[in-house]
Amino acid sequence: MAVWDVAMNVEGAAVEHGLGRSIMPRFHAGWSIGSVTGALLGAGLVAWGLPMAWQQLGAGTDMAVLALAGTRDFLPATADYAEDARPSGSVWSAWREPRTLLIGLMMLSLALTEGTANDWLAVALIDGYDLPHWAGVAGFGVFVTAMTTGRFVGPVILDRHGRAPVRWTTMAMAGVGVLLTVLAGTPALALVGVALWGLGASLGFPVGISAASDEPAHAPARVSVVTSIAYTAFLAGPPFLGFVAEHVGTLRALLVIALLLIPSALVVPAARQPHRASA
Repeated sequence: MAVWDVAMNVEGAAVEHGLGRSIMPRFHAGWSIGSVTGALLGAGLVAWGLPMAWQQLGAGTDMAVLALAGTRDFLPATADYAEDARPSGSVWSAWREPRTLLIGLMMLSLALTEGTANDWLAVALIDGYDLPHWAGVAGFGVFVTAMTTGRFVGPVILDRHGRAPVRWTTMAMAGVGVLLTVLAGTPALALVGVALWGLGASLGFPVGISAASDEPAHAPARVSVVTSIAYTAFLAGPPFLGFVAEHVGTLRALLVIALLLIPSALVVPAARQPHRASA
C-alpha cells in the first residue's frame, strides 16, 4: 500500500501539472469517500455474519480489479509532457532537502489533525458529552463529510488565493474547530466544531503532496519522503493521545492537536509553488 500510495500521488501530481490547475484535493476526496464506504460495508457484512476471511478475499479482489483497470489510463511515461520530468536524484538526497523536510513536518502535524479524528473523535464525543455510541459515530460522520466537502471545493479556492493563505486559513479553522469541539459544553455546538475541524483538516495532506511534486523530475523521491514523515503521525499519534487521555480525559486530550497546529503554521511558506503564482 505504501508503494501504491506514492505511485498514485505522483500520478495525480502529473495530472495536476498537465491540467495547469489544482485538482489533488479531489483525488483525496475519493479516499475519504472510499474509507467511509469501506467502513459501512464492513459493518454491514459483520452484521450479516459473513466470515472475515471472505470479507478480506472480496476486498482484495476488488482492489486488484480496480487498480488494474485504473492504471491502464495513467499518463504514459514517454508522453511529451514528461520529457523534462524524468526522475532525477535519489530518495536519500531528498531527505537532505530543507524544503522537502519542512513540507513533511507540515504534513506531519496535519496528518495528526486528521488521523486523531479518525482514531479518537467518536470516543471523545461519547466520553466527553455522555452520548450514546451511535451519536459518537454520527459525529465522526460529520467530520468526514466536512472533510470530503472541503476537498471537493478546495481546488477552486487554492487556484484563486494560493497555497499559503488557504493553508493558514484552514489551519486556523481546524484549530478553532478542535477548541470548540472540546470546550463547547453542549453536543450541538460541539458538532459545529467538528464540522470546522473537518473543513480545516481537508487540504493538509493533498496540498503537501502537490508542494512536494512541484518539480516533476523529483516528485517520486520527494513524495516518498513527505509521506514517510506524515505517516509517522498515524503510527505515533493514537498511543500518544491515549497516554494524554489517561491523565486529562479523552475529550480534553484533543487540545494537543490545536497546540501542534501553531508550529506547523510557521512552515507553511515552504509549500508555496516556486514557478506558478496562481497556485
